[in-house]
Amino acid sequence: MNQETLVALYPVLAKLPAELLQRICAALQTLSIPSGTTVFDEHQPCRGFGFVLDGAVRVVKVSAAGRELPLYRVTAGESCIITSSCLLGHTDYNARGVADGPTTLALLPGKLFDEMLAEPAFRSFIFSLFSERLAELMQLVEEVAFHKLDQRLAALLLGKGRVVHISHQQLADELGSVREMVSRLLKRFEDQNLVRLGREQVEVLDPAGLRRAASVT
Repeated sequence: MNQETLVALYPVLAKLPAELLQRICAALQTLSIPSGTTVFDEHQPCRGFGFVLDGAVRVVKVSAAGRELPLYRVTAGESCIITSSCLLGHTDYNARGVADGPTTLALLPGKLFDEMLAEPAFRSFIFSLFSERLAELMQLVEEVAFHKLDQRLAALLLGKGRVVHISHQQLADELGSVREMVSRLLKRFEDQNLVRLGREQVEVLDPAGLRRAASVT
């Protein structure tokens, strides 16, 4: 693994001892993962700490019925906190990671991850990511628990531009719902002249009306 490439994506590694960084680069296993491939799944043991070099990994929680609740995305230069927690606690995964587009990962053995955590700079990097992700997950819990699906759908559409190129199933996945319910709400929005539905696209006609729909309590 090229040391300069890795440090450019993860500058915190430059603060590690040179000898440790050399061993890290020598031990990394580079993986090219096709889009849609499951990178890790629930109840699987963690194979090591992953550096995302290109692409992204979408982390989701899957119900017994197969419905997905998106938790977060890990892009180049970021770290998956569920992977870190599995390595720290020596536990199996409790969520699923899926390649969001063609993705390149560099996998580091868990033993070296333990050595890296002994370095203050890297330990601070990991725990700052834990803090950021926890804040995001708390916001997700608040949205799911306290906001109705139509509010969340309206807010989601407002954040994607005037013409949203997305399928009803993709919207349902992002909202942790089912396609039939999202399609029904979109049809209601269309009847209210808030949006115009097309093939795998939604055109926002009345942003102000959608904002009102998103804020109704």
